[in-house]
This record gives sequence, C-alpha cells and structure tokens, in this order.
Amino acid sequence: MKYQNILFNVEERIATITINRPNKLNALNRETIKELHRAFAKLEKDKKVLAIIITGSGDKAFVAGADISEFANFSGKEGKKLAAKGQELLFDFVENLSKPVIAAVNGFALGGGLELAMSCHFRVASDNAKMGLPEVSLGVIPGYGGTQRLPQLVGKGRAMEMIMTAGMIGAGQALDYGLVNHVVPQDELLGLCGKLASKISNNSPVAISYAIKAVNDCFNNSINGYVSEINAFGKCFGTDDFKEGTTAFMEKRKADFPGE
Repeated sequence: MKYQNILFNVEERIATITINRPNKLNALNRETIKELHRAFAKLEKDKKVLAIIITGSGDKAFVAGADISEFANFSGKEGKKLAAKGQELLFDFVENLSKPVIAAVNGFALGGGLELAMSCHFRVASDNAKMGLPEVSLGVIPGYGGTQRLPQLVGKGRAMEMIMTAGMIGAGQALDYGLVNHVVPQDELLGLCGKLASKISNNSPVAISYAIKAVNDCFNNSINGYVSEINAFGKCFGTDDFKEGTTAFMEKRKADFPGE
C-alpha cells in the first residue's frame, strides 16, 4: 500500500507512523487523514504489531494544524460534513483503537494537530513543543474533538482559557496541566516512546484492549464505566492470555502472551 503523505514502518512489534509533509509543517489535509485511517486500520488487524507511535517529520512540527486552504470557502453544511467525516475516519478511530497509540509530539501541535495528539492514548513531548487550539482566531471552533478531549485532560477552566485565548502553551506547562505524560529533549523523544511502547508490548494485548475500552467508557455519558470494567474483567478470565499470565506468574517466569 502506497502513501503520499505519511511514512510507515514496523520494527520489533512496534509500528511508527510519521506524518510527512514538512513543507506544510505536517498540516492535516483530507488526503492525509484518509491515509492515516488506512494505516491505523491496517495496524489494527496486524497481530504482530502491539503498539503504535505517531509523530511528525522534521524537528519543527508534529502537526501544525489543518490545511486551512482546503476549507476556507466551505459552507456551513460542508464544514459540518468535514468535521463529522474527520472524526469518524481518524480521531474517534484512533481513540477507540484496541492497540495503544502514543503521540510523540515534536514541535508544534496546533489545532487539528493537538486534536490528533489528544485522540492518542497518551502523549510524550519534546522540550520545544508548543500546543494550542487557535481556531477561534479564524472565526471557527475546534472541529475534530478538541472541545471534548481537552477538558477531559486538563479540566474545564484550563480548556476554556486555551480555547478562548487561542494561545499556545509550552511543553513544561503542558506537563503541569497533564496534557502530556513526559517531556524530554527532542533527540530523546522517539527513544523514550520506543521504550514505553516496548514495555507495553510485554503485557497482554487482549487485556490492554479491554483496558483501553474500559477507560474510554469512563468518559462516555451513555455508558456505566464501572459496569464496563466488571464485564471486561470477567471476559479476561476466558482468554488464553489470562491462562498464560497466571501460569507464568506461578511458575516464576516471564509470560509469553499469545494475544488471543
């Protein structure tokens, strides 16, 4: 499968997706969103891949926003369709992926870029990263889940301030806010993400998929997260991963999870 706007490789059970539009600071256009969807869908089905890292090419930007030239002349109806399709194809799709996705935020993550990072299961930032949702300065609001995920991560007041001022925050402030989990020098960013992904890949992929769903259900008002956790906990007992994990523990050896 050929990609025009992303780079894609798999090494030792870990996939890395790199958004590769450096001349546009890796801005998201509709074609890039489609390519990212295809890449994530492929990885979801690949049993050899246990964790995914997504980053941007170059040292300036993760994703510096959406490609504004694509929608500057859109009508209200077209704008609504753009947001709905984007959320379905990429942002909601990534959030609900059964495999963990780590955002390696290198440089600017603005607008759709921050929204993409927030849809990932957690984020690691380089010390030169800048994050923000500047949409109101263009006369629009975040449309790829930013008004929903940002308050979940940083709280309502901070989210309101970030969205209404259209300002950027640095990596240190993002760490204080809980928007990112770690901040490291840029040349150590992918290394740390790789170590975290490797650590994750040593655990039960079946249990991790259930954990992702249970945590996501905590933020779904139509679902009782506690009931979701109970059901997922029970389902784990019927898996080969559970049998292997408990047997390995009692035999005092490292588990070799079959992933089923």
